[in-house]
Amino acid sequence: MKALYHAMGLLAAFCLMFTVLITSVEAVVYCNDGYFEKEYRKYHVLERVHMEMDDLLYVTDEMMDYLKGGREDLVVNTIVDGKEREFFNEKEKRHMADVQGLFLGAIKLRRGAVGITGLAAAVLLLKKQGPVLLRMLQWGVGLFIGGMAGLAFLAATDFTKYFTYFHLIFFDNDDWFLNPKTDLLINIVPEGFFRDTAYTIAALFLAVSFLLWLGAGLFRKKAKNKGML
Repeated sequence: MKALYHAMGLLAAFCLMFTVLITSVEAVVYCNDGYFEKEYRKYHVLERVHMEMDDLLYVTDEMMDYLKGGREDLVVNTIVDGKEREFFNEKEKRHMADVQGLFLGAIKLRRGAVGITGLAAAVLLLKKQGPVLLRMLQWGVGLFIGGMAGLAFLAATDFTKYFTYFHLIFFDNDDWFLNPKTDLLINIVPEGFFRDTAYTIAALFLAVSFLLWLGAGLFRKKAKNKGML
């Protein structure tokens, strides 16, 4: 049974880390006020697409609303180069539909991960295996942090290469391969934007993960000093 308890604790830890990862993504792209505007100014996006900031931010809000299932389509009209037009072309719409599926799928998996974490933790606590839960939480968080740090190091060595691998793994078509001469989408979110976003997500994830690891360790120490463990 001891091996089973350890496996349950490690499963709870991994599911918790997955939850933190997806929540970190959501926090950066949905709860970080002014993030898109800052990135647009940093990469001179307005000059690339010939739009006003208010119009571009409107398009961005509609796009992000679509990704989380808040609207049915990406028919978004705006002003580009002084003329009213539909922002997204058909290829961009297909790609964003794929991205929406990926994002909503991750949200569903997060719900499952939360349930598994709670169930596994409840069982271990009922079986008086709190020490195992805390120890495996630290192990799981540590392993996840190590894995993310490794991925971050690889991305830093050649972001373009691993960004391409990401698309090849998660998309089964070439709609993601956009042309800056014909597709506005790639102009508003250039590679630098994705690099900044990936690093921001990684930094938030690693910070929260470290706090969880530290918190579990401090609780173990405190409980041990009180003779609870």
